Amino acid sequence: MSSGIPSRRRSLGNTGETISAIALGTWGIRNENNAFITLVRGVELGLDTIDTAEMYNSGRAEELVGRVIKQVGRESVFLITKMLPERLKSRHEVIKYARAALRRLSVNEVDLYLIHWPNPTLSIQEQIKNFEVLIDEGLTRYIGVSNFNDVELVEAINSTKKSDIVLNQVHYSVLRKEVEETLLPTALKYQVTIQAYTPLERGGVLSHPRLAEISSKINKPIVQIALNYVIREPYLATVVKTENTKHLEEIAQTLEWCLTPELIEVLKKL
Repeated sequence: MSSGIPSRRRSLGNTGETISAIALGTWGIRNENNAFITLVRGVELGLDTIDTAEMYNSGRAEELVGRVIKQVGRESVFLITKMLPERLKSRHEVIKYARAALRRLSVNEVDLYLIHWPNPTLSIQEQIKNFEVLIDEGLTRYIGVSNFNDVELVEAINSTKKSDIVLNQVHYSVLRKEVEETLLPTALKYQVTIQAYTPLERGGVLSHPRLAEISSKINKPIVQIALNYVIREPYLATVVKTENTKHLEEIAQTLEWCLTPELIEVLKKL
């Protein structure tokens, strides 16, 4: 394990701003009361980036996040939400659905708005042109994308007129590394943050024999090893969802140590 003091923050593109290395997710919430308690506790622990989307529980996840923000204070949270790609057909639609999301979130603007995945019926250029109106209207501070591959990401970057694409949220874990082939190098080249979702493979990392072996060798939980892998660089962050405060505490402790370069190389070969 590295002897350096680990950073709890990650760069947000080249904005000069940072987000918490581990963000709190809101996809697939089963018990809203437990989720509320856990999200509030997460912010208290310094995991102050909350990720949601209009499609999560048909808008209820955004409403829940709105209640969390009311509890902890708007200035305490870096807020990310995502827009469904079918909304991108016109600027008018983009504004209409963003305003509806902001009402559910009970905020005037979000910090970062993402296109949830590319709309296959529109050019990337048109999608970005329509989406950028959110900056003009003061509905978000930054824009980004989710589930864009390397070619789509470069196209999105080249399509912006006045704002940068600061982040791409993608499925990435120590067991699922396709993004390392071309997307990750491309994102790093353009200083776009990669935020990994499903980093624990819905518990799948826990049954991996090699991870169990490493865990017992360095005396750290598998969950923390898996999370530290996907946040190992300044432009790498992740989103983790839990409704269990005990699990949350274990997740937060990930930020108290780092993987050694040697261990990172071992994990890259998993």
